[in-house]
Amino acid sequence: MKNLTKQTKPISGDEIKRDWHLVDATGKIVGRITPEIARLLQGKNKTNYVPYLDIGDYVVVVNINKMVISGRKADTKMYTKYSGYPGGLKRTKYSDLFEKNPGEIIRHAVSGMLPKNKNRKERLKRLFVFKDDNHPYKDKFNDNK
Repeated sequence: MKNLTKQTKPISGDEIKRDWHLVDATGKIVGRITPEIARLLQGKNKTNYVPYLDIGDYVVVVNINKMVISGRKADTKMYTKYSGYPGGLKRTKYSDLFEKNPGEIIRHAVSGMLPKNKNRKERLKRLFVFKDDNHPYKDKFNDNK
């Protein structure tokens, strides 16, 4: 009979090591980069992933002014908010939101891909979105991009 002492140890909260990832959105489609961002925020790229702990990494997305969207979504896609009161429905076209706040498009897409549990807000706090290459986290990366 084999010795069963070599088992995978569960990770505890103080053993979590968070890395920093840089995602360049230049010329990339929104729907193609957001699943990768959500995966990094959850920590699914790590070997010690467990769904009940938040072991994800920090993600910095740059050049979101240069990202593209496929098809005619720029004219037809709508984002809605509802306050809960009569007449409280607000609709915004993708093109208007892209001009006003393109980071909100990324946040909205990634938020929809994350699990709807207590870790969602903390994961979204580790997502940093910038319009161009200038960001204050350049010293966090190993290759100093």
